[in-house]
Amino acid sequence: MTLATDPTRRAPDRALALLLLIGGLIGFAAAFVLTVEKLALLTDAGYTPSCSLNPVLNCGSIMKTTQAEVFGFPNPLIGVAAFPVVAATGAAMLAGARLARWYWLGLQVGVTLAAAFVGWLIFQSLYRIGALCPYCMAVWAVVVPLFWYVSLRNAQSGLFGRRVATSGVVRAVTEWHLLVLTSVVVLVLVLITEQFWYYWRTLA
Repeated sequence: MTLATDPTRRAPDRALALLLLIGGLIGFAAAFVLTVEKLALLTDAGYTPSCSLNPVLNCGSIMKTTQAEVFGFPNPLIGVAAFPVVAATGAAMLAGARLARWYWLGLQVGVTLAAAFVGWLIFQSLYRIGALCPYCMAVWAVVVPLFWYVSLRNAQSGLFGRRVATSGVVRAVTEWHLLVLTSVVVLVLVLITEQFWYYWRTLA
């Protein structure tokens, strides 16, 4: 990573930098709170996490599942370690840093794995556990756009090859980037609404 002042830096790069910085901070905050809540639950089995609001929005029930510790330790610890790197990357870009190709490749691997993990967690929450964690959903809301815009930036810049950068697919998704992202968000919201409709209807 090298620092350089570049007054002609493209607006999309600045927008991505802000997304990385803000998204990283939000993701870290959510992961940190979840870690604290998990530790409190481990020390007191009767503890009710602050994010356990009702039968559906219930972190406590999720924290007690095997899905909450896929790698043998609480999942939020991954976020506590990873999101500061994301935020630092955004801050460095805003300061004028030019990131090396290997760094963007590493970041791409990271956000891709994060997106795959989040997709799996969404499925588990909806169709296996039957509950939602508000703080986890904050992480979902951060990871999805991070993956999308880092991938889009890397595709446009030629990181995946010139053929990809100049392809019609990349041009199309670049033009309709917000629509694609919105469609994914709407799909998740529809799945949540449909899966827990039996409860939402009782609130009317």
